[in-house]
Parts: sequence; structure tokens; C-alpha cells
Amino acid sequence: MQHNSIDTGKTYLITGVAGFIGFFLAKKLLEQGCRVIGVDSINDYYNVNLKYTRLEQLKTFEQFNFIKCDISDKNMITKLFEEFKPNIVVNLAAQAGVRYSMENPDIYIQSNIIGFFNILEACRYYPVEHLIYASSSSVYGSNKKVPFEESDFADHPISLYAATKKSNELIAYTYSHLYKIPSTGLRFFTVYGPMGRPDMAYFSFTNKYFEGEQIKIFNNGDFENDLYRDFTYIDDIVEGIVRILSNVPPATVSHRVFNIGNNKPEKLMVFIETLEKCLSTAVGREVIFDKIFEPITFGDVPITYASIDLLQEAIGFKPNTSLEEGLQKFAQWYVKYYNVK
Repeated sequence: MQHNSIDTGKTYLITGVAGFIGFFLAKKLLEQGCRVIGVDSINDYYNVNLKYTRLEQLKTFEQFNFIKCDISDKNMITKLFEEFKPNIVVNLAAQAGVRYSMENPDIYIQSNIIGFFNILEACRYYPVEHLIYASSSSVYGSNKKVPFEESDFADHPISLYAATKKSNELIAYTYSHLYKIPSTGLRFFTVYGPMGRPDMAYFSFTNKYFEGEQIKIFNNGDFENDLYRDFTYIDDIVEGIVRILSNVPPATVSHRVFNIGNNKPEKLMVFIETLEKCLSTAVGREVIFDKIFEPITFGDVPITYASIDLLQEAIGFKPNTSLEEGLQKFAQWYVKYYNVK
């Protein structure tokens, strides 16, 4: 096990570059002097201003090329690979969100299935050294055994979103087997931090508080049997991905899947109390959310808890940002970005 440094001589293609993880990964690579080709469709699933804010920061780097493109557009994707010949591809473009997949299923098939297939086809005809792609902890469905291990049975996804992510793993496995594409799938566990996704609970709670609205908490109001989430701070996620970039699967394996999480699940209510405390510090007055408790949403899993032994073995890294530290950074950013008085 060795920690390779980033190879700055390579060209990195990142899809979903205006997204939360895509932005921070691209920024990290650009700061090291890498060439980054960024692709994003800038869809309006959440406020696009945040996506443009992220892009503005990336555009200050000379080595950054941005192409507005939807990965479900096969011709565009093929042209991109032909023109830029990326060495390493990180596919983070996807339609996210468990609840939204019930309201708008079409977009999930379009982006997560067809889009991902187009990326695999491009990697087949324009061979790459390594394909890294986003899977999700939601593939574990309502598995009772915790922590979740990569070898666990994951054939009972309980949302369409989870089903598309599981399909990605299966199709990637087939492609890497048939066409020798070294591939690594990452099962992300609840990523949070500054400039994050506004549809995520911590962000939407904060928005609602400052708009004077009530906050809906989908845990039955049952604090004994609360939902648990393995919250993972963005910097830890990016550090993990950066190390994986240069850690190509051995030829004998060609496709592998890693959990990338915190390995320390927190009760939803503890998370909320910590967020209130951090926001209080950031604005300099007491912040207490006005809470309504709702039944657990159909399709939500009761617990996410990552075993990260495989990842640690491969790259010698485990997340180390505490919840307090991570949420404080989010709170400081939020107050500044939205000019909260």
C-alpha cells in the first residue's frame, strides 16, 4: 500500500463538474497543476446559481476546460473523448435524490443509465487508464446487517435512484470485464459541507430556518429508533478520490467497488442539534429549528453505516473530520454566502 501523488501529466475528465463533489475534486486537481476537462449539463434540479458560483471558481484556472453537455448526448460525449483523449475519467454526473426519483423517474433513466452507458462506450473506443464512477450507499437497501460491507447482498434497492446506481455497478463490471477498462465504483455515504447540495437535509433545514419556516423531520418523532446516517465531510471524500485516481485496479480484478464513508453513523437528531449549535456560533445568536415530525419516507433507509476496511487497505486513508468541525465549516460558509444578518 503506497500513497501515490497525483500525476499532473495526465488529462482528467470530470462529469458533473459543477456539482458538489465534482467541483471540489476538480479544484483540488487544478490546484496541483492538472489538466481538467469539466462536463456538466447544469440542470435545474436545484438552484443553478450555486453551480455557476462553483464554475466561476474553476474558470480562474488556465488548465480548466468547461463543456456544457448532458452525458445522455452520445454524440457530444464521443466527440469529447475524441478531442481531449482523457487518461482518467471520473463520472459524477447523475440525477441525485431518493425522494425525487418517485416524482420524476424519466430523468434518472436518462442520466444515470443512458448517460453512464455513453461514458462506458466512450471508454471502450477511446481507452482510458482508469474510470472512477459514483455509486451510492443506497444500493444496500434496507440491509439489517451493519456496517455495510462491499460483499453484502445488494439486490433489493428500495428506490429507483438506488436501482440505477446498482445497475451502474453491474454494467461497469461487464464493460471492464469485456473491454479491459480498469474501473472503480464508489459508494458514497451522505456527503456534506460548504457549497453542498441544497436538497440535502442539513442545507434545506438551514434555508427553512432563515426563511422562518418549519422543518420537517422524517423520523416518526421516534428518538429511540432514530434514523442513523454516516455523514462524510467533503474534504474527506475528495482526499479519498484523489488517492484512488492513481490506485488503478490490478489487471486480474479490473472492476472493484469501495464504500467511501465515515464509518461512524450519527443519529439524525444529534446531527440536527449539532447543526443548530454550529449555526448559533456562526450568526452569534441562538438558533433553534421549529420542528415537525413526520413518518419515515417510503424509500428511505433506516441506517447507513459504511465499513471502510477495503478502502483503507487500498489507499491507506480514512475520513477524520468530526461532525462538529464539518458542520461548523458549512455554517460559516452559509452565513457568509447568503449574507445572513
